[in-house]
This record gives sequence, C-alpha cells and structure tokens, in this order.
Amino acid sequence: MNYHDLTIAQASQLLAKGELSSVELTKAMLERVAATEERVHAYITLTPELALEQAANADKMRAQGQAGPLTGVPAGVKDVLCTRGVATTCASRMLQNFTPPYSATLVRKLEAAGMVMLGKHNMDEFAMGSSTENSAFGPTSNPWDLRAVPGGSSGGSAASVAARSCFYAIGTDTGGSIRQPASHCGVVGLKPTYGRVSRLGLVAFASSLDQAGPITRSVADAATVLQVIAGHDPADSTSAPRPVPDYAAALRRGVKGLRLGVPKEYFVAGMDPQVEDAVRAAIATLEGLGAQVRPISLPHAEYSLAVYYIIAPAECSSNLARYDGVKYGLSIRPEGADLLEMYTATRSQGFGKEVIRRIMLGTYVLSAGYYDAYYNKASQVRTLLIEDFAAAFKEVDAIVTPVAPTPAFDKGQMTDDPMQMYLSDIFTLSCNLAGLPGMSLPCGFAQSGRPIGLQLMAPHFAEETLLAVGQAFQEATDFHARLAAI
Repeated sequence: MNYHDLTIAQASQLLAKGELSSVELTKAMLERVAATEERVHAYITLTPELALEQAANADKMRAQGQAGPLTGVPAGVKDVLCTRGVATTCASRMLQNFTPPYSATLVRKLEAAGMVMLGKHNMDEFAMGSSTENSAFGPTSNPWDLRAVPGGSSGGSAASVAARSCFYAIGTDTGGSIRQPASHCGVVGLKPTYGRVSRLGLVAFASSLDQAGPITRSVADAATVLQVIAGHDPADSTSAPRPVPDYAAALRRGVKGLRLGVPKEYFVAGMDPQVEDAVRAAIATLEGLGAQVRPISLPHAEYSLAVYYIIAPAECSSNLARYDGVKYGLSIRPEGADLLEMYTATRSQGFGKEVIRRIMLGTYVLSAGYYDAYYNKASQVRTLLIEDFAAAFKEVDAIVTPVAPTPAFDKGQMTDDPMQMYLSDIFTLSCNLAGLPGMSLPCGFAQSGRPIGLQLMAPHFAEETLLAVGQAFQEATDFHARLAAI
C-alpha cells in the first residue's frame, strides 16, 4: 500500500486500528518527500527530526487514548505562519534567517491535536503573487504538469498536497491564495470567514484580507482540519467570538432544496471555454442532486480587481514598513552609510521585485493628496461589494462560480506582465474584500490534463454550507480522487 495516496480520514483509520504507527507513517511520508521534492520544490524548510519526534509523541497520545483524527498525520505549513524554533522566511531574503520564538495560534492548536509537521511550504514572497514564482528560494512546479505553475501564493502547500508529500497543508488567502492554487493543483482549498481562524502569528501582508485555512484532498478532510483550527482567540482582536459548529455533521446535509446562485458577472469574455464547460457541468450536477439553481447579479463585481489592488498594496506598504534593517530581519549597513542609506540598502536588496512594486503602489495611494482619490474611494466601493453579497444571500444560500478564468498556465508565461497575472485572481478577490468564506474543489480537467476548480461562496460563518455542497458534489463525482502521476 502506498500510504502517501491516502486521505487524512483513511490514514487516521489505519492509525486508530493500530495497523500503522505515526512513526511508520511519517517515515513513509519523508521518503515520499525525498522522491518528489527535487521536481516539485514544495518545501522551503524540511523538519524531519521534529516530525519524527512529534510522531513518537502522537503514538504516545494514541496509546493513552487521547488521539483525534489529526493525531500523527503528517502535514506542512505555509512559510508565512510562525513556528517556534523553525525558520519562518515568508520566501523572502528579508526573513531568511528569522526563527520565531513563538508559534501561530492555529499551529499551536494543530500541535495540541497531534500534528506531525514535515516542514514549511514554499510560497510567493510575503504571499504576493499568483504563481509561486516570486519566491526568493525558487519556484514550485505543478505536480500535474511540471511545466506549469501551481498557482499562488500558497502554491507550495497546494502542490505538496497534490504530490502527496503531505496529507494536508495550511495556506493563507488574501485575494484567492488558497483557492486559486488548490484549483490549479486539483485539490480542495477552504478560505474560512475572516475572523473564524486566528490570525495571530500570521505574518501580515494585508491585515483586513489575510485569512488562513486548510488545503486537503477531500472536502471531508477540510472539515476535519477546520474543526481543529477554528475558534475565538482572545489574543487576536480580529478573531470572532462565535461558537464553532460540528463541521462533520454538515457533510451529511446534502444539497436538496439548497438555493445556489450563479452570478452572470463571473462568466466573462476571455474565459477559457474548457473552464466554463467544466463549471457549468458541475452546476448541472448539483442541480441534479436537488439544488435549486438560479441566476443572480453582483453588479459591482467588475470593480473587485481595481479595489483589491488599491487596498491590498496600501495595507502591504504599511505592514512591511517594519522591515527597515533595525527591528526585523535582514540588515545591510554599508560602511560609512547613514540611516537613510541603510534603509535603502536593506529594503532594495531584501525585497523582491513584486513586493517592491506593491509597496510603491501602496505608498502612492496613501500619500497626501491621493488618499481620498484612491484609498478612500476604493473603501467606498468595497462597501458596495459587501452590500451586493448581502443582497444576494437574501435570495440564495450559496454562490457558485469558476475559481480562475484559465487552468494553470506555464511557468514564466506571465512574469513580465503583472496585470495579466493579477487577472488570474479576478474571480476570487471579491470573497476576501467581503470577508466571506470560500472553497475551491476539483470539477474537471482541461485537454492538457491540468485541473479545473469550482468555487463556492457562502454568507459569513456559513462554512457548513460550503462543506455540505462540496461533499455532495464529491460523492457524485471522482475528480478529487484522481491522482497526479508523479
């Protein structure tokens, strides 16, 4: 049996029956990492010694009757989340030597549940990008086609799950960075409602948009991971003090009678017809399962891209101002340089091209004389987007759309055309701007063999609806069960 081909649920069942120990499973996964990593490059940092230590502890937890469904199951964590004693680089030269003295709240929750961490996953630098080509440590490849990008910025996490070099991963989503790479890699990506999962220990890119969530091979596995990481964190002022429902129970609800909205603004000219065909076929499948499908409109959706690329860079320019060569990370101090020269040398050599581009854009839109024209106006349109969704969810229970206008594109295809790269997130941005939960799940394949994803969105804190729809779809189809030949 190839243990790495199992889902979390299947691996956990073997562990519970005593047919396999966590140490044995971890050793098998470390062999899988060694077999795939040279081609995929999903990890920045590997932690085999820590993983085996955590696996031995997981076996002790199980022997003492303290095991849960994630106990002893190997995983990976995006390198933007702090992990005590393990490097957290954000894929940037700026933090390449940074080792946090504490772990993110969600990492501590997973460790308490018996997580075995194989390492930290590759990503676009500071989570800025849509292809995982903006990493200071080199790009990640898509396991379905090594010539293609895995998507971004959680590309290492999605690629690792698709390559079966971990059973699940934790990614982050600022404008689609869980859902878009999950779509391109043929796996499930769940972005929870803003505030559902603690952001303490998540290195900030755009504070009003960033949200961590699971990437898995099945919807049921996503529910299992979300159950552990969700919940109020008193140490995070953006964390919502709301009870966490039973997500496993939501998987059994089905979609009969559920109202699904299909916004006309998400089927636009220029979309790859293979994507549209796969998504419309998936919608027809859900209708066949008993869902009520109806057209809706989100009239301000067309402004999502413009609004996002004002608000996100503005917050990025503020958040990344802390990396000045004094307080955090890299410090370059040329001989005889004054303070300003030290700032300039550190930031120009520590940040990559895409990060610098966004800092400059954000600084411009926040500058005196331009704040009202750009940032303030974008914030007003963001409110209109939120109102669009609120009106739509009076008519429907969930919204169904494509995740991205095309399947995964070739590496290097868009690196010199940032606007074209930004457009690859056009269908995911509004979900973040409105703070909604969203999920991507496989719904087909292009003729090239590259996966296509279906996006589901629901009202705030209605992750159960996403899980119910996703589970019903996966019980009726087998797209999620197909494996990349790597």
